[in-house]
Amino acid sequence: MKKLFFFFLFVLSVQGGHAKIFIDVNGGQLEPVPIAVQVFEADKKSLGQKAKKITEIIENDLQNTGLIRIIPKDSHIANDRVGNFPTYADWKVCGAHLLLQGRLYEEDSKNMRLDFYLWDVGAKKQITSQALVSLKTNERRLGHITADAIYEVLTGEKGYFDTRIVYISETGRNTSRIKRLAIMDYDGENHKYLTDGRVLVLTPTFQPGMQKIAFMSYYNNVPRVYLFNLQTGKQETIGNFPGMTYAPSFHPNGKNIILSMDIQGNSEIYDVNLETKERKKLTENTAIDTSPSYSPDGKSIVFNSDRGGSPQIYKMNADGSGVERISFGDGRYFTPVYSPKGDYVAFTKIKGNTFYVGVMLPNGEGERILAKGFSVEGPTWAPNGRRLMYFKQIPDANGFDKVRLHSVDITGLHEYEVKTPQEASDPAWSPLLP
Repeated sequence: MKKLFFFFLFVLSVQGGHAKIFIDVNGGQLEPVPIAVQVFEADKKSLGQKAKKITEIIENDLQNTGLIRIIPKDSHIANDRVGNFPTYADWKVCGAHLLLQGRLYEEDSKNMRLDFYLWDVGAKKQITSQALVSLKTNERRLGHITADAIYEVLTGEKGYFDTRIVYISETGRNTSRIKRLAIMDYDGENHKYLTDGRVLVLTPTFQPGMQKIAFMSYYNNVPRVYLFNLQTGKQETIGNFPGMTYAPSFHPNGKNIILSMDIQGNSEIYDVNLETKERKKLTENTAIDTSPSYSPDGKSIVFNSDRGGSPQIYKMNADGSGVERISFGDGRYFTPVYSPKGDYVAFTKIKGNTFYVGVMLPNGEGERILAKGFSVEGPTWAPNGRRLMYFKQIPDANGFDKVRLHSVDITGLHEYEVKTPQEASDPAWSPLLP
């Protein structure tokens, strides 16, 4: 057994192997795969509501991908018990290609165990069976981890459900916005405020190890990059540097941070060692150089610069050499960010009065628009590199802008709003939780 995050144990057994991939995440699959999910059983009445809640979490996770369609419960003909072979003919009649069953057990006084089974209805065989153990208070994570396991079996890629989002919660009129640092599960649940709103905060981002969040704050009206420790709740500046610091992004090693520093009106990109506070200047130009993002291997950086006359995306080696422009479409480009796999660069683009969120290959080719509107911007990647989150602003005649988070897959076909208690902007997606 493998221990996860102190209170998760993971047991895996697979029947039938992983040779068959049921869902092609790279092919722009148009028709979602229909799956029937029976409400999970519970060996004790006291676990009944938890089993039901876990079932709902799994269904929502899978449905939100746009790759899977959950068959409504009132269409189920069969009601098979866990432990028996499914009545495949009945599940086929209701249109199911796949069947998911599960049972929740009391492991001991503090823990519960979930056994789940995924069946191929057409082939009449089990695809996988797995068991997970968790504290009884952690049914949400148990549901997300189960959905991640199912996603991986069906697609051959890691899931992204057991993750968190840090973002800026916004309230008030346009002229007096209160912006607070907030954190939640990827689906908008388990919401928590990290700052009190007395100081303006912007552009948060997760450290790869997930112990800290970097963000920009206007403390004493001076923009500086701060680190927020998620374990202690304390925050500190990255260093007592001259001028303004902004647009932070972590190196893949988690020990360095890359940012923009404005000294006497000249904005350049620097790499800062978080332990020694030593800084290294990476760009040297009279133009505005900002919004840097490291590639997953740490060997290259994409950034935004107007050195060519308008804001465009550039790429350079990690030491600042080999600068080249990679955006050549119509419009002005901003906020480039490497995907976790390094296969795409996401960006914001403005053309005329319309904003766009899109992706391109790291060499600038293959540009594809995923979302557009009055104001859509600030893309952030899911840890598997197959989905993005961004924020959308909708103007209001009464002086309130409706700013919401939205999620879209890299095909641009599957998009939905992520609900938050207040208006929301500047999302940053975490790695999978440890």
